[in-house]
Amino acid sequence: MFSLKGRVAAVSGASSGLGQQMALALARQGASLVIMARRMERLEEFKPKLEKAGAPKVLCLKVDVTKTEDIDAAAEAAEKEFGKVDILLNCAGSSKDKGVLDMADDEWDFTIATDETSVFKMTRAFGKIMKKNKYGRIINIASMYGLVGNTEIPTVAYHASKGAVVNFTRAVAAELATDGITCNAICPGYFYTELTTAVLDTDRFQDFAKTMVPMKRYGKPGELDAAIVFLASEEASYVTGLIMPVDGGYTCI
Repeated sequence: MFSLKGRVAAVSGASSGLGQQMALALARQGASLVIMARRMERLEEFKPKLEKAGAPKVLCLKVDVTKTEDIDAAAEAAEKEFGKVDILLNCAGSSKDKGVLDMADDEWDFTIATDETSVFKMTRAFGKIMKKNKYGRIINIASMYGLVGNTEIPTVAYHASKGAVVNFTRAVAAELATDGITCNAICPGYFYTELTTAVLDTDRFQDFAKTMVPMKRYGKPGELDAAIVFLASEEASYVTGLIMPVDGGYTCI
């Protein structure tokens, strides 16, 4: 079960963090990869690791997910190279962390464009390829912060964007259900990435996490892999519109 041999997966935000972890999980199951990010040199450095992990072929594409032309060109290049795209993993994201009373317009617009609008544009571009082939697995990386608020970090635009991704997932799942395409979302809890390490390593936040996370720890590398592989698989053919927290229990209390 859960083999991805013969499948092609496109992954945004693949130059670092969770994007790389999840791309490796797909490679280990035998998928070929289209990896996308702004930092082409990081993608080229990452490519041999994917091939060693089991990816038969890896295509690196420089993509700024806030630019429609970059996304459309990437979808075209992927289809030209492989003839199809079976799996889309929307992982790219960033955030300007401010509270509602202090956030400037440009900080709000940046976060919404990167974390929400980009998911729409990627899904539109790659979903058209999937619809032609009557097969697709779209997986959106939202956040547990898309399901709840928080009392520790003022980050209102991030909450708003990830909440939008959650319901965007449901809307796409319903719309494309008869086209052989599923659409699901994973809502990670606290995991180390380039964007989170500085905060997660503070004593204050570690104390906060021990109080708010029932497992009393952050997520470990690899603990998102099973969710990604399952939702990307043929075996998950009757699962669509699912919002799956992987958060150590944060959203259950």
